[in-house]
Amino acid sequence: MNKPSPAIIAQSAVRRLPRLALLLFCLAYVLPGFFGRSPWKNEDIATFGVIRELASNPGNWLAPQLLGQANGFDALAPYWLGAIAIKCLPSLDPAFAVRIPFGLLLVLTLLATWYAVYYLARSPQAQPVAFAFGGEASPVDYARAMADAGVLALIACLGLAQLSHETTPALAQLGFTALVFYAMAASPYRRATKVFGPSLGLFVGLAGLALSGAPTVALLLGLGGTFVEWTHMRWGSSAGSGQLDAGSKRRSWQWVLLIAGITLFVSGLAYELGLWQWRIHLPGTGEQSAWTDWRKLGRLLLWFTWPAWPLALWTLWRWRRQLASRHVALPLWFAATAVGATLTTPAADRSLLLGLPAMAALAAFALPTFKRSVASLIDWFTLLFFTGCGLIIWVVWIAMQTGVPRQPAANVARLAPGFEPSFSWFAFLAAACATLAWAWLVKWRAGAHRAAIWKSLVLPAGGATLCWLLLMTLWLPLLDYARSYAPISRQIARMVDKNACVEIHGIGSAQAAALQYHGHLELREASSQAVCPYLIVDADAQPGLGDTVSLPDWAFQATIRRPTDRNENVLLFKRVSLAGQPATGTPAKATGTSRPASTRHRP
Repeated sequence: MNKPSPAIIAQSAVRRLPRLALLLFCLAYVLPGFFGRSPWKNEDIATFGVIRELASNPGNWLAPQLLGQANGFDALAPYWLGAIAIKCLPSLDPAFAVRIPFGLLLVLTLLATWYAVYYLARSPQAQPVAFAFGGEASPVDYARAMADAGVLALIACLGLAQLSHETTPALAQLGFTALVFYAMAASPYRRATKVFGPSLGLFVGLAGLALSGAPTVALLLGLGGTFVEWTHMRWGSSAGSGQLDAGSKRRSWQWVLLIAGITLFVSGLAYELGLWQWRIHLPGTGEQSAWTDWRKLGRLLLWFTWPAWPLALWTLWRWRRQLASRHVALPLWFAATAVGATLTTPAADRSLLLGLPAMAALAAFALPTFKRSVASLIDWFTLLFFTGCGLIIWVVWIAMQTGVPRQPAANVARLAPGFEPSFSWFAFLAAACATLAWAWLVKWRAGAHRAAIWKSLVLPAGGATLCWLLLMTLWLPLLDYARSYAPISRQIARMVDKNACVEIHGIGSAQAAALQYHGHLELREASSQAVCPYLIVDADAQPGLGDTVSLPDWAFQATIRRPTDRNENVLLFKRVSLAGQPATGTPAKATGTSRPASTRHRP
């Protein structure tokens, strides 16, 4: 017996978003943040450092590393993509070349999400109620409108902005997860025997996900997809009533076997490459209390997936009689897998990132069940929130340029000492055009175009795009200064003799990669056999320095800190001559400026 659909949509409400408008929407979201900035700390610059070394040393193809140390992620595919980009584009700056494949991964995420929601909306159980005298939405137009809404919901998620514009394995995992999502959503409409299409997407997505450091997620998604396809074969319907016909049942059996086979193959591949690692980290098992951990995870879930999560919960409630249907069960499993990984892994935000395409799909299916009052509430909240955020960004930028208002300018000077603002006509014009576009969008939304089903997500997606573009234009120099290791790396480089190698002790992979790229330093791990004239030590690792090097061989030079973080201090030492009395020095309090080299004791 078929359960009644809660969706009541007329044909007039499924007009699709103009393709040019949707394309400009996506470009305005994708391009800012990938170009015109330095690599940021920590994972962004660390991944870039591993990629840069892999490009110069292809012998480490199966074991990417930095300075002989394994990388933080047990991943391969993201480093391969970045290294290939550097090798194929030698005329470009490596930091720019690396971002090209990662930018394409974000494009893949948006595209795959659109097609996934499109095919889910084509499901018979997802169709709106048929009107007595006709006029209900046609299946194809309804699916296109829902797909547009899904992409807008994904762009609107607050947690997507920064992590989707960094060159990290997390972005590769996101792109491959979205590809798997599309492949499983499209499976009832494409033959499994075809080489290209969903079958290829399924293989590339699961394999890429496992090779990007998430083999467990790939396994869970494969098992869940197999179960959903099997239940669809047993109890699904091809025309809204009755069991599947013979042809549909045969295609379903093919997909069940294909998904299961690819999942087993990918799991075996990950095992052979040594990618299975134990990463379970339950809340409360570390230094912090369980209550503190759970509270942080709760806050993360609330803001990271906003505004998708309240819409997704509404979908689960309104479609509660169709929870076993493909358009609800499949995105629910993908979202639940990501939330489970968030609660059991240290990198909670990067694990939650993988659930955003599925949550966006669930959010889209809330729209056909909305009342006008709920849609108006979303519009008003979004309008006030993003307009206020955009206004704050403009006011702080004006204060940086002119010193007026005085308080924002003083706050910037206090939080980023040494930062000198710069003016860019390109950034200013881009920000001004985005602000005018936002004003036009608000006017359009308040106008006569109230029938479109995706109308309630236009302002959330537009506001998120506006704020991200303003940050990546007006505030980009400030963010580069605050989130990059470039200032401290260049300061150290000025204090070191040119072409001299430098030993490091306790320096993380992110700082090491920054010293190599920004400071152009040749780094080596500190040891008793190394003979470099300089030594850089992380301040927190100083107590164990004597176990690695002979302290009398080094004279303290200076303590250098990042201008925007008083807790990230490094100590610079210089090797003294072995003849005569060795020099000694006592590290001074971190000031951010260098001290004169300690003098040797007179005999």
